[in-house]
Amino acid sequence: MRIDIISAVPQVLKSPLSHSIVGRARDNELVEIHTHDLRGYSEDKHNKVDDYPYGGGAGMVLTPQPIFSCIEELQSQRTYDEIIFTAPDGESFEQKDANTLSVQKNLMFLCGHYKGVDQRVRDTLITQTYSLGDFVLSGGELPAMAMVDSIVRLLPGVLGDAESALTDSFQNDLLEGPVYTRPADFRGMEVPAVLRSGDHQKVKEWRLTKSLERTKQVRPDMYEKFRNE
Repeated sequence: MRIDIISAVPQVLKSPLSHSIVGRARDNELVEIHTHDLRGYSEDKHNKVDDYPYGGGAGMVLTPQPIFSCIEELQSQRTYDEIIFTAPDGESFEQKDANTLSVQKNLMFLCGHYKGVDQRVRDTLITQTYSLGDFVLSGGELPAMAMVDSIVRLLPGVLGDAESALTDSFQNDLLEGPVYTRPADFRGMEVPAVLRSGDHQKVKEWRLTKSLERTKQVRPDMYEKFRNE
């Protein structure tokens, strides 16, 4: 898989994409991730990528020229399955979306910044807009990195235990239940006996029960959706 990320502040992307699971996936050539500085595509003599909004109002808006130039150059080299824009008014990004995107070949992310991006970019170039939730960030870099992380960890060979990703929260429309590791007794707090029993069927049943309990308590909306499916 190849992922291209376009940003007005690409420095923000460097460290999170170079360490931990995503960094190892890149080192092992399981994914290519390329960042592109929007200012490098500006035709303005000062390399500006933003301007005041028509009609007045506070804030600045990303201008179309550098974005079109960057995306069109990348498109001349390969076909992209999705060109994703990160914005508060996008569709809520969920595990099912990460699953779908993880089987694609080429993805592109455009990170919003300032007050937003010229609508002509969204109308012409963007194929999907995602949001992380009902809150506003300073730019789309953090959401893009979060989405990339959720996608990359699903790629074959990225996780040492392939089953790990399949048992994460949201994969079966439920939250994951509590997990424990050694020691079995820590300061008088013991790991539930069923998890030490060696009975795989009972462990499976216990985990499902706890998963249902946690989902009902923390996300009753998900719990009701699961019950009605």
